[in-house]
Amino acid sequence: MTKIAIFVSGSGTNCENIIRYFANHAEISVSLVVSNRADAFALVRAERLNVPTAIVPKADFQDKEKVLDLLRKYDIDFIVLAGFLLKIPPYLIDAYPRRMLNLHPALLPKFGGKGMYGHHVHEAVWQARETETGITVHWVTADYDRGPIIAQFRTAVAPTDTPDDIAAHIHELEQQHFPQVIEQAILG
Repeated sequence: MTKIAIFVSGSGTNCENIIRYFANHAEISVSLVVSNRADAFALVRAERLNVPTAIVPKADFQDKEKVLDLLRKYDIDFIVLAGFLLKIPPYLIDAYPRRMLNLHPALLPKFGGKGMYGHHVHEAVWQARETETGITVHWVTADYDRGPIIAQFRTAVAPTDTPDDIAAHIHELEQQHFPQVIEQAILG
């Protein structure tokens, strides 16, 4: 059984979708949800679905032993970043090589990098008058949004779309594709 930890910072719709997708899976389970924010609604979603949670404030992410001990306690094999807004420290990338992936709400390499998350990305796509956007799932490396791409899924952007419309299109893609990409990345 491959045990996943999901790292989150916000509301957790993708986190909940992933938990539900793997709830009765024969080979993969979500064993822990970790947030850097105590007020992240993702923690409530996880607890409602009986998944253990942990709060690791930003400063504690620099404490290698504290974080690795937590992951060892739950026998975590694989990490999924689902709306996690902190930069991953090098020790964690080293501990989980090619076993940590991220979801980005744009077609990388466009609209990636520091500060490009959530609504900031959708605003940038809208301001650039892009005719399409999408999601990218990629391996986590030391550089923001520069890891090898695992999968991308596209959606059209209409001239009348607002940043909120773009966000809704992206959310549909995330809900439809992210769990399956995780499954494929783990199982090969």
